[in-house]
Amino acid sequence: MKKDANHSFLSCIRIGLVAVLAVTVLLPLASVQAQDAVYRAKNEYPVLDEIEADRAAHQADRDSLRQDVEKKFEDAAEARKEAKLKLRVDWSGIQRPGDPEDFDQIWHNPPTPQFYTGSCWAFCSVSYLESEAKRLSGNQVKLAEMWVVYWEYVEKARSFLRSFGHTPVAEGGQDHGTIEVFRQYGVVPKSAYTGVLTDQGRHDHTPLLAELKGYLQWVLDSGSWDEQQNLAAVRGILDKHMGRPPETFSYAGETYDPRTFLQEVLQLDMDDYIAVVSRLDAPFFTRVLLDVPDNWRLKEDYLNLPLEDWYRVIKQAVQDGYTLAIGGDNSEPGMDGMFDTAIIPAWDIPAQFINQASRELRIVNGTTSDDHGVHVVGYTRLGDGDWFLLKDSNRSSRLGQYKGYYFWSGDYIRLKMLSFTIHKDRLAGLLE
Repeated sequence: MKKDANHSFLSCIRIGLVAVLAVTVLLPLASVQAQDAVYRAKNEYPVLDEIEADRAAHQADRDSLRQDVEKKFEDAAEARKEAKLKLRVDWSGIQRPGDPEDFDQIWHNPPTPQFYTGSCWAFCSVSYLESEAKRLSGNQVKLAEMWVVYWEYVEKARSFLRSFGHTPVAEGGQDHGTIEVFRQYGVVPKSAYTGVLTDQGRHDHTPLLAELKGYLQWVLDSGSWDEQQNLAAVRGILDKHMGRPPETFSYAGETYDPRTFLQEVLQLDMDDYIAVVSRLDAPFFTRVLLDVPDNWRLKEDYLNLPLEDWYRVIKQAVQDGYTLAIGGDNSEPGMDGMFDTAIIPAWDIPAQFINQASRELRIVNGTTSDDHGVHVVGYTRLGDGDWFLLKDSNRSSRLGQYKGYYFWSGDYIRLKMLSFTIHKDRLAGLLE
């Protein structure tokens, strides 16, 4: 019994000693482990830092050298561009009208510049409809080109949204754009809406178009498609750059809205106006598509006439006191704003070879393009050639002596113009 007790006592002592030893050993270890986590500055590698600095210095030298070289080439390219001469007609031997007064003119408002916009289509077609209002009702009114441009932007945005970006939002357009705006929204005089907010009164649509296109692209990219809200935002952009169009206004002591003004003052019927082309790629005397980007509505109602009839309608209409809006190519060597004149020089194509085929060739190969619209307001005969007086809103028409006017030869119209818009009365016997 005693032996067992002694054994148990010794066992307890052993266990206690082991525990004490364990604690004695572990306490210093725990103390060390609790103190070995510290913060200190990152290691320095001076040699590697020197290598990086050398690399950065070499890169900076290369970048500086590259910038200098690129600037040198840019300056040289700009210098060549500025020094480059344009192929032009030598006017010293050309017989041409000398003054707008040489023409039998039809009433029109004075020329209006479009400034920094691509809205020639609106300026020429609005001017045309001003002349039509004078011819039909006797009323002489200066209409607001920017009213048309504003609402055409709204309709372009609407089409862009509905087509999910497959129709363009750009500055260009066709005469039917003005006709469709008149039909849908009416029209206002310029005294009621100038469409410009700057003190100088000069249009600049570059920032407007950038903001408008940027917003519409964001709508597509973000999936934020809601036509009503999107068009409200579009109008906000237009209002910011052009001002809010009026809903009612005063004119000659009376109050009108845009539709009553069209009906009661202008007295124009938009169904009376027809666009006409002359193409070989579709049957004559049928309605066809003018397949150009500015026809963003893809209208297929252009009357297609043989060139002989097409030109005869233009000439006889102006001789009889009708004006017309006409559009086509204005980037030819024979068009020179410094001399207010446009011809087809013989070294381009002799007059006797201007026909349906030579006209079509230039349309097909792209040398005749749809890039400008003007208003035909007069006619004269000089020697054995036809000449037309053109009212023009473009900057080139302000380079010469007669600001806002051009003298165009009949050959230029026959070869280089794509389409015109005219009152249906002038197409008797030619409509299907």
